[in-house]
Amino acid sequence: MTLFSSIIIVIGSVFAYMTALFLIAVLLKRNDLVDNAWGLGFVLIYWLFMALMPTGDWRRLLITLLITIWALRLSIYLYIRYKGKKEDFRYAQWRKDWGINWLWRSYLQVFILQGIFMLSIAYPAFMIRRSSSLSFTILDLIAILLWLTGFLFEAVSDAQMRAFKQNPANKGRVMNRGLWRYSRHPNYFGETLMWWGIFLLCLAFPYGYLAIFSPLIITILLLRVSGIPMLEKKYKDNPEYQHYILNTSAFIPKFW
Repeated sequence: MTLFSSIIIVIGSVFAYMTALFLIAVLLKRNDLVDNAWGLGFVLIYWLFMALMPTGDWRRLLITLLITIWALRLSIYLYIRYKGKKEDFRYAQWRKDWGINWLWRSYLQVFILQGIFMLSIAYPAFMIRRSSSLSFTILDLIAILLWLTGFLFEAVSDAQMRAFKQNPANKGRVMNRGLWRYSRHPNYFGETLMWWGIFLLCLAFPYGYLAIFSPLIITILLLRVSGIPMLEKKYKDNPEYQHYILNTSAFIPKFW
């Protein structure tokens, strides 16, 4: 199978995946379903493309496994977080703001748009066919350590936030303990570290430097678009959170 036809199959599969999710979300009246499905979409892309264009390269398998581990942990965490609760406030607000246009805008601006972002961030999948060198290098070690650091930041901060919210005494309060004491969004910081680690692994492939678009997109989305700005807007009238902003780094942990 040619590279072009393989990419077309993957793109078609992603759009079919997002359309099926949209139909389920309409039935459940929960557009936040797309958050649970976000990571699993990357699993679909990487494993499908590897099946269509097999090479046996260990770095390619490693990247696919790392992304699978990240995706499964994130999806399980989000499922547990959303289970038994109302639709996430961001999607609920959009549903209200869009009025009679919510159906088609949900499909295009939530599901299809996220499918496009998913394919853009997963871009390395289409270029990692065979490494220029199969030997393990110091750059590979740095990449793996960077990914592991990011994974721990995201997993630990998510666990700390979940434990905080499960305590009724913390209702309405701001989480400023554990890793959240050093960064207002340590989970997002961990997320970006993982993708920068994936980028470093991609440098062993021909034209691997082009994979930089992947971590750049996820970093911009979290810092400037749908991550930090939308979440912090929710607390703009919360005095405790405004104090938290003044004393805590927004993204990169500040330990001093």
